[in-house]
This record gives sequence, C-alpha cells and structure tokens, in this order.
Amino acid sequence: MSTLKIAIQKNGRLSEKSLQLLKECGIKLSNGERTLKATSSNFPIEILFLRDDDIPQYVEQGVADIGILGENEVWEKDKNVSVTTKLGFANCRLSLAVPKEVNYTGPAYFNQTKIATSYPLILQQFLDKNNIEAEIETISGSVEIAPGIGLADAIFDIVSTGSTLQMNGLKEVETVTRSEAVLISNINLNNEKQDILNQLLFRIQSVKNASENKYILLNAPNDSIEKISGILPGMKSPTVLPLKEAGWSSIHSVINEDDFWDNIDRLKTLGAEGILIVNVEKMIL
Repeated sequence: MSTLKIAIQKNGRLSEKSLQLLKECGIKLSNGERTLKATSSNFPIEILFLRDDDIPQYVEQGVADIGILGENEVWEKDKNVSVTTKLGFANCRLSLAVPKEVNYTGPAYFNQTKIATSYPLILQQFLDKNNIEAEIETISGSVEIAPGIGLADAIFDIVSTGSTLQMNGLKEVETVTRSEAVLISNINLNNEKQDILNQLLFRIQSVKNASENKYILLNAPNDSIEKISGILPGMKSPTVLPLKEAGWSSIHSVINEDDFWDNIDRLKTLGAEGILIVNVEKMIL
C-alpha cells in the first residue's frame, strides 16, 4: 500500500498545531516529533519536517504529496499546487506598518518609499493594484527592525497580535490580506494516494466540526420543548427524554458555540435549567 508523504513546518507554533491536528485525527507517530521525518504506526502516512517556505516547492515536485502551511507562503511561492482545505488555525494578517510618529493618511503615503518585507510578491501585487511606486527591500527574518536601523521607511509583514510592532515603535496601517493554515496537495496524486488523502480529509473535517460545536444538555418544562427545539435544532433534531419529575424533560442537542452564547438568555427565559456544555471530540455529519 502507498504511503502519503505530508510536509509540515519543522518547528514553531504552526508545527505544534499541525501535529496536534494529526493526533486529534487518531494518527500515531512512531519516530518522535523532531526528527527529519516520522512515520505513523496506524495510518499510511509519513511526515517530513521542513522549512515552511520550502513546502510549496517540495509538494509541487512530488517530494511530498501534501503539506500544511500558511496561505501566505502558498501565495508568495506561487507554485503549481492545489489548496485542498483550510484548517482554521494559525490565523494572521499581512499588513503594512510604519513608525508610530508618522501621520498616515492612506495608501498613497507609500509612493516613493522603501518597504522591507519577506513577502515581495504579495506586496508587489498590492502596490500594483493601488498604483503605488515603491522600492521593495527583500529580507528574511526580523523585518520589524528595518525602519529603526534606517533600512526602510515601512514594513510589510505577518501580524498576529501587533505586540512585536509596538515593541519596535511601529503601527499597523493597512491590512492587505488575511491568512490561515491550509492543506495543499500535489496536482498529480495517483488514485491510491488520493484515496488516502480523502480518508485524512474526512478525519480532519470531523475534528473541525467538533471544534466548532458543543454538546448541550438541559432540563426544561414540557411546554417549552417546541420553542427550545427551534433554538437547538441539532444535526437532525434534538433528543428529548422525560424526567422523573412530571412535566419536565431533558433535551440533548449539538450547537455551534457562538450560537449558544447568543441564545443563552432565550433558553433561560423559556425555563431551561441545569444547562451543561460538553466538548465534542469528533463530529461526523
């Protein structure tokens, strides 16, 4: 049987999140987590630990069949790969930042400036779209120090919380695009490897569904069951079980976590009591 080779970042938070996702998908690694590669003892997959900016090229060339990395690297490297699914973690934005004392009035500010970045392709597309003529200074790592040492007037970089910008006397002024972790694949997978990928995608989707939903149990008066069922439709319909106390039932359902917080007051108004919220480990629709 074929083995599907998956490339993930060799260290950092994206690597940790990727390994956690595989673990939640029930995939056990037999050779540790920080060697050059690791194999699974219970799923036909081999993991290659690589630099994230090398992953698109290796997937295009077939050295790896699939890879997990940030969308920003996929866009920047512009390789002939397929974005198979978004994964919902490692969210960030790619933004322009300037020294905090600058009186920023809009994108035209960047005309005739020098901008430091590790993402020259994405930046150039933004500049072209906005008819801005600027010099791009391509550097790798520590982009945020460029204005402070006189290398550039502004920077274009990944921003998560913005704290790094603040520590370097910068402020975010333009969000160019937003990025998250994605799974990419080689466009020429054979049928056997595609079947393995489909199995993996099924597991990933089950984990994603579970992370976005909660199992809810509550007690409610029988005359409120119909209205509560409208709030908690579940995957098909809620489960309603009679309680020993006459006129009351226990209602079990699944609800999106955001929807729950939006509807908690309505549930309480309808007489819901003893509300329990339980994490869902896997959710297959």
